Amino acid sequence: MVGALIIITVIGGRSYRCDLSKGQVIAIPLLFNAPQPNSYDLPAATANSWGQSGFIGDVRRGGSCNFDEVCLVPHCNGTHTECVGHISHERISILSIPIPALIPTTLVSVTPETASLVDEHYTPTLEEADRCITARAVKTALSGADPAFTEALVIRTLPNGVEKLSMRYIEHPPPFFTREAIEFLKFMKLNHLLVDIPSLDRTFDQGLLTAHHLYWDVTEGSHEVDPTSWSRKTITEFIYVASGLSDGRYLLNLQVAPFQLDAAPSRPILYPIEEVAN
Repeated sequence: MVGALIIITVIGGRSYRCDLSKGQVIAIPLLFNAPQPNSYDLPAATANSWGQSGFIGDVRRGGSCNFDEVCLVPHCNGTHTECVGHISHERISILSIPIPALIPTTLVSVTPETASLVDEHYTPTLEEADRCITARAVKTALSGADPAFTEALVIRTLPNGVEKLSMRYIEHPPPFFTREAIEFLKFMKLNHLLVDIPSLDRTFDQGLLTAHHLYWDVTEGSHEVDPTSWSRKTITEFIYVASGLSDGRYLLNLQVAPFQLDAAPSRPILYPIEEVAN
């Protein structure tokens, strides 16, 4: 059994206790060659034993060790973290983004709303059946949130069924963010946004990626960024937050695979905290 590893930290002038042995992973385990989440109907992520010139990378077939070759598309095959390089001509890597070891974070649960029932917008134009994460819903969920804990925001959409662990989103169109919702998140000045959907944007949006452009302050329709002042904010998509985790304040450890790409598989961990007397 792992023993307790307690830290005391000061955030916003208040002291908090955190047991680092109590972290809750909110990444979706990527089960190779098995049911797994998927967007855009891309091929599933695979892992196959490698073999060549008499070498067999599978002990079940007589090899001396297991030696797998992995094929995946980080954006479509599970939990990943991305940076502005996702939409820029400049080949910006997620590894160039400074990510603190522990980030004050707020977890909220939000119910997407049907587009026909809201007075918010998107580009291209919303369709009546679209399900949207609206500014109204996000504001309501964050009412009373501690500003000291909004450096990162984790959004869990409701309902929160375990089918998210293996959902084929081409068959079940996911919700996405309205323009107003992204503008509100920008007003909050958060640096790390984590969501349990495949993308901030509508699956088929004419390639505009409106929400991504707004979030990263990239001119809509453009792929140009200022080489000296491009956004250092991250987006993590395809997470899964178990229903047993309560909305509220946490510390976040955002672990990102060291891939020199605009996006890489990631393993975010939430650590519960409790306030203690100074």
